[in-house]
Amino acid sequence: MIENEQRYTHDEELQASNHTIWTEKYRPKKFSEVLGQDEIVKRVEAFVKQKNMPHVLFSGPAGVGKTSLALVIARQLFGNSYHMNFLELNASDERGIDVVRNKVKDFARTRSIGDVPFKIIYLDECDALTREAQQALRRTMENFTQTTRFILSANYSSKIIDPIQSRCAIFRFKPLAKEDIFKLIDKIAAQEGIRIDSAAKEALYVISQGDCRRVENILQSAASMEKHISEESVFSLASMARPKEVKEVLELALKNKFVDARNKLLNIMLDYGLSGIDVIKQIQSEIISLDISGKHRMVLMEKCGEVEFRMTEGSDEFLQLESFLAQVALVGMQ
Repeated sequence: MIENEQRYTHDEELQASNHTIWTEKYRPKKFSEVLGQDEIVKRVEAFVKQKNMPHVLFSGPAGVGKTSLALVIARQLFGNSYHMNFLELNASDERGIDVVRNKVKDFARTRSIGDVPFKIIYLDECDALTREAQQALRRTMENFTQTTRFILSANYSSKIIDPIQSRCAIFRFKPLAKEDIFKLIDKIAAQEGIRIDSAAKEALYVISQGDCRRVENILQSAASMEKHISEESVFSLASMARPKEVKEVLELALKNKFVDARNKLLNIMLDYGLSGIDVIKQIQSEIISLDISGKHRMVLMEKCGEVEFRMTEGSDEFLQLESFLAQVALVGMQ
């Protein structure tokens, strides 16, 4: 069973796909290639040099390097045959207690191949494991410390039970900074022979919010159509309105031009194929830059939260957005 799990390593998957998926093609292979998590990389690299490490928990948002760093650790410890000593499972696919009892235990109870005294089990998205599975995992982590180390990855560490957290060294990943996103963009542009203007780079950073996987996916989609990537193409592929357009809608409402603001907002939603939730999130980020008092900003922020809640509860999206624009117009009249 374990052999079947490991039949396709990341390297073999890349060969099978002819390196077409950029998120895999540009996945870091060495510690020096991991962007934006310098302190974490330093500490983890020290573990690898000593060929000894505790159980670790990587916590943070999507696309910031948690899985990549786990694979780099395995490569640096075990070399090219790392897949013999490395088991990767996605806990959101198989989240029950049987996975821990069977697959994880079967792999953990055997000794590693080579001069490193332990194997590594990487559990991705382990905050999706049921509470019972987490309790079983806790016992497994205790019983097999001689032969196995666990790397756990979660978007929200608060969803991991305290007994597991106390058994791990916890590393909190942060979204990538602008300079790191720009480094990644420049590297891809140089290797793929594409041109990206500065406005498009800024747009990629705004859209990605520090998620390098999203940057790579948008760039690959854009590069399939054109070799010169512009701001316009980035926003259209990301299904996101340009911040300038969203701000224009709010400014029209502040000037008491409610109907014009409503019509422009409808056009933006239709042109970019946006949902109400997408729009309200963009509106929320643009409120900060409006030329209104601090008190009025707070009123509109509160209204944003209320509108977003009503949408998630099933209220009509456009009706809620109209009510928000009405509130903006009332603020403009005060």
